Formats: sequence, structure tokens, C-alpha cells
Amino acid sequence: MTAPGVQAAASRPLQALLLGTMAMWGANLSVVKLLLTQMEPILVSVLRMVVAAVAVAAVVAWRRLPWPALSRRQWWALAGCAVLMVYLNQILFTQGVAATAAANAALIIALNPLVSALLAAVLLGDRLSPQRIAGVVLGFGGVAAVVLHRPGMAMGGAGLGDLLVLGAVTTWVLGGVMVQRLARGIDPLFISAVLNVIGAVLLLLHVLVRPAPLVYDASQFGPLTVLLVLVSGLLATALGGIVWNRALMVLGVARTSLYSYWVPIFGVLFAVLLLGEPLTVWHGVGLAAVLAGTWLGTRSH
Repeated sequence: MTAPGVQAAASRPLQALLLGTMAMWGANLSVVKLLLTQMEPILVSVLRMVVAAVAVAAVVAWRRLPWPALSRRQWWALAGCAVLMVYLNQILFTQGVAATAAANAALIIALNPLVSALLAAVLLGDRLSPQRIAGVVLGFGGVAAVVLHRPGMAMGGAGLGDLLVLGAVTTWVLGGVMVQRLARGIDPLFISAVLNVIGAVLLLLHVLVRPAPLVYDASQFGPLTVLLVLVSGLLATALGGIVWNRALMVLGVARTSLYSYWVPIFGVLFAVLLLGEPLTVWHGVGLAAVLAGTWLGTRSH
């Protein structure tokens, strides 16, 4: 049996990688925002997810993972997860980020654990204790404080963008509920590869069958655009997902989920540094409320 001190020391490199992943996920919001200045949202989604799908599939092939014997029902469930977690999620995410500030998107994405708690109560019958309800109210209140105190606040434009990002969070959580049931006996890396490949194909088909032509600025395409696509698709989406899944196995769900609190911190920081977005006192209030609400709503009872 491994001594606790040895086990802790062995997990430190993974913890460093996990923190780096949270930084990548926070920075990814600003990266996507930059890409949206050169091309329309659906093209950003396609490029990111094709890169991620190829990368994760390559890792599966390199590791020579055995092909699991899946039933027709499991394949249909995987397809449903891909529709929710990749296809719809990416469309809502990029459309939302295009219409709102990256800092706002970072705060809304931080509601993921609270949305999970609500959906678990509705779909799985989990009990909503007073403490968890307080966490949900505090978290959503923090986001509302930022959204409602935007200069010239209206439900058009940025207000709609905030709702689209929240929709992306919801589709991700719904798909995650399905994945939890599928993951029993199936390698999580294999599931990630299948979801990414199916989702990328659906996004490509979406672009091919729609009547409107793609909108992009070819004059701005260059090494920087390629670098941004690779950072978003390869590092944030593909590598980030692999590190997260590995952390779940080694550190456990409880310890790993604590690192998600860093995403809005890095997200707001990179939005200010890379995009020059204004940082107001309401961002500080909202960030504190979201982090406190998430901690309160997800801690052990």
C-alpha cells in the first residue's frame, strides 16, 4: 500500500497540470473572442472541434485502446451526448461569446456545478438542502449582478449572449449526466474521442447543408489565426479534457472539482489583459458571489 506522503508527492505534477488546464480554459474565452473577430461563430466551432477530435482520436490510437463491445442503445446514447455536449454546446457557446464580454462568459461558465445540482435534483431526484439552495441563489445572484449592471443593459445583444452561454452550460451538464451512466466499464478517453468525432462531423454537416455561405476575413488569416485555433482546439479542448479525466481518476471528483473555481478567475484576468475589457466593481462582487455560491452549493453535507 502506498503511503499518504508518497501518494501526495506523486500527485503534485498532476495538480500543477490541472491548474494549468484551468488557466487554459479561462484563457480560451479570450482566444475564442479573438477568433470571432476574423470569422463567424460556426466556423470557429468547426475548426476548434475538428482539431480536438483529431487530437483525441490520435491519442486513442497511440494508446491502442481496445474497442469496447457497445450495444445499439449505447451508441445512440453516445450520439445523444455528442449532440448535447459538442454540437449544440459549441453553437451556443460561440454565439454567446460573440455577443457578450469574455469576463461575463467566464462568470456564467462558473455556474456549471450549480446547474448540475439543479438538474440532478430535477432529473435524478437528488435532495436540495437549504444550504444547496442558498448556494444556487448566491451563484446566480452573482452573475445577475454583473449582467444587470452592464452600461446600457438590454435583453438584446449582450443580454442575449449571456443567455446563450448559460444554454451552453446547460447542454454540457445534461450530456454529462448521460456520460456518467455510459462511463461504467468504458474508458473515459474512448468516450471523449467518440463524442468529439461525432460532434465535429455534425458541425461540418451543419456548415455544408446550410444555404448561407461562410463569413470570414481571409485577409486576416495567418500564423496567429492558426496558433489561436491550435491553442483553443488542441490545448484547451483536447489536452484539457485528457488532464481533467486523468485527475478524476487519480484525485477523485471532490478534489478535482475544486480546481474549477479557478476558471472564472483566469477568465476575467485574461479578458482584461488580452482584450482590454473593463473591470468593474461588479465583476469583483459577481466573482466573489459565484465562488462562494459554488462552494456552498457543492460542498459535502
